[in-house]
Amino acid sequence: MNPIPFLAAALLLPATAFAHPGTALDHGLAAGFLHPLSGADHLLAMVMVGLWAGLLGGRARWALPGGFLAGMAGGALMGFAGVALPGVEAGILASVIVLGALAGLALRLPMALGMVLAAGFGLLHGHAHGTEMLAGPAFLGMLAGTALLHGAGLALASSVAPWARRAAQAAGGAAVLGGVVLALV
Repeated sequence: MNPIPFLAAALLLPATAFAHPGTALDHGLAAGFLHPLSGADHLLAMVMVGLWAGLLGGRARWALPGGFLAGMAGGALMGFAGVALPGVEAGILASVIVLGALAGLALRLPMALGMVLAAGFGLLHGHAHGTEMLAGPAFLGMLAGTALLHGAGLALASSVAPWARRAAQAAGGAAVLGGVVLALV
């Protein structure tokens, strides 16, 4: 699999990744569902969780996405409550780079450490979303959209096609590059 298309896509990521322009998150389930798809930073990190989990296989297929979703729910609750959390945007950028590297290398960590890492990054993403939206249907939609992105990563990494593992790892490398680009713009 040629990684050039993945790298090109990463280089073309919009500089407005953090802004989610025009998104009103208090308008219901559909808006919440679409929100994780509207910013490259969130989209890349969430797909990378699924890729990493799928490349590791076994319990990681459920534990890593589950940890991320649990952390995301906790972070959103903190955001709803107005609890400040320093370094959220920098942490979100770090999540893209770190999760991309973990997927790209198919790095096997102790399960507890992997879950804590996934949950910690989920907390940051959830907090960012929680400060932008109201609790309710949009929040549930956001969790569903996130689960869908995890599932997309899992599907690619779990494919039996001979090229799928290499493609999943190349996507991890592209996410690292995308995270660096986002950090520089």
